[in-house]
Amino acid sequence: MAREQGRDDIVTKLFGTDGVRGRANIHPMTAEMALRIGAAVGRYFRREGGSSVHRVVIGKDTRLSGYMFENALTAGLTSTGMNVLLLGPVPTPAVGLLTRSMRADLGVMISASHNPAQDNGIKFFGPDGFKLSDAVEAEIEALVAQGVEPTAAPEIGRAKRIDDSRFRYIERVKSSFPRQMRLDGLKVVIDCANGAAHHVAPMTLWELGANVIPVGVSPNGHNINENCGSTNPQAAAETVVAHGADVGICLDGDADRVILLDEKGNIGNGDQFMALMAARWKAEERLKGNALVATVMSNLGLEHFLNDRGVHLERTSVGDRYVVERMRECGYNLGGEQSGHIVMTDYGTTGDGLMAGLQFLAEMIRADKPASALMHQFEPVPQLLENVRFAAGQTPLEDSHVVAAIAQAEADLATGGRLLIRKSGTEPLVRVMAEHEDSALMKRAVDSVVSAVEDAVRV
Repeated sequence: MAREQGRDDIVTKLFGTDGVRGRANIHPMTAEMALRIGAAVGRYFRREGGSSVHRVVIGKDTRLSGYMFENALTAGLTSTGMNVLLLGPVPTPAVGLLTRSMRADLGVMISASHNPAQDNGIKFFGPDGFKLSDAVEAEIEALVAQGVEPTAAPEIGRAKRIDDSRFRYIERVKSSFPRQMRLDGLKVVIDCANGAAHHVAPMTLWELGANVIPVGVSPNGHNINENCGSTNPQAAAETVVAHGADVGICLDGDADRVILLDEKGNIGNGDQFMALMAARWKAEERLKGNALVATVMSNLGLEHFLNDRGVHLERTSVGDRYVVERMRECGYNLGGEQSGHIVMTDYGTTGDGLMAGLQFLAEMIRADKPASALMHQFEPVPQLLENVRFAAGQTPLEDSHVVAAIAQAEADLATGGRLLIRKSGTEPLVRVMAEHEDSALMKRAVDSVVSAVEDAVRV
């Protein structure tokens, strides 16, 4: 797609912490931009001088706008000579796995993850099944900005639907579960957020023998993540209690993260799950490097728990791809985020909520303990997170009063706590997070920064 005259200003920073994301039909998530991105990424990943076959797999979640972006991306990709394999609605981790297993040059997932239905996004995976680096994304942005010429007519690519993609993924997920184990006798609530896993997650659990109680499995294009899923687990918690279930597994819209519920409906986040798995893998001498990789958002209590067991906590920027990059760089095999992205590179290339849920069920069976006995591994240090929304073009963190408020809060929390201020990579939000044993002191510090940011965005 050659660049349109007078359109130089529409391509600035496209990629956030997890691909391109925004409100559907508003820049950058428009059909026109998806077409241009498809052409640019197709040109970038088409291997010259290698195989004459150039292949890309595309998956999506259940958002209505997914049809539009699927078609636009397909047009852009085929215009550069890429053959497109359409997987239909599948979880994000399925795209990573199938990109590699189908020997594709590129994998694409159309999803805005845990965001509401009116949003959408585009995530990319390289031929190794792992998400792209910042450096590669910057090169693709440059190609989008300058435009790329379409290929000659005889070399235009084809598009084909792959009907068995979800079954391939189910078999791969099941292979991560201990072969000698079954889930017979376990009553499991699975909340699929009306999203990409609404078929595969209940089917996987049923095939392994569980008594499955599904929630959030009736997508209509508009209800993904709506009052369900990992960001809204209340309905699943009520279902667990009402049915006397043993455990609840709550996925998000693209099923790359998980929140667990015990038999009482209590919530266990990613930090508690990572503590459980790190301790288990350390005891089994399978925790590579005796380290766990997590982000700056993970609780100090997790760090203390790991230190007591001789496990080092590596912290990264927020975003599961930064976790994966550190894991690959250092040879670690376990990492994740407090929000529920759990990465186990022995099994997959990115966060996989269903796979993580199966590992928790396996631990329940091994230990012969209820979920409540495993879900609370450490006492969290009190933590408070507040979000402040800002408008396009605003830079509240550069305001002098905000800078001063942050400096004062950092000083107040310096002993026995910490302050983290960051802009969200997926939404126009400033996130203000603090931890401290003194909850009152922590709240005052957060309130002071939030108030300063709110004043800055009102101007």
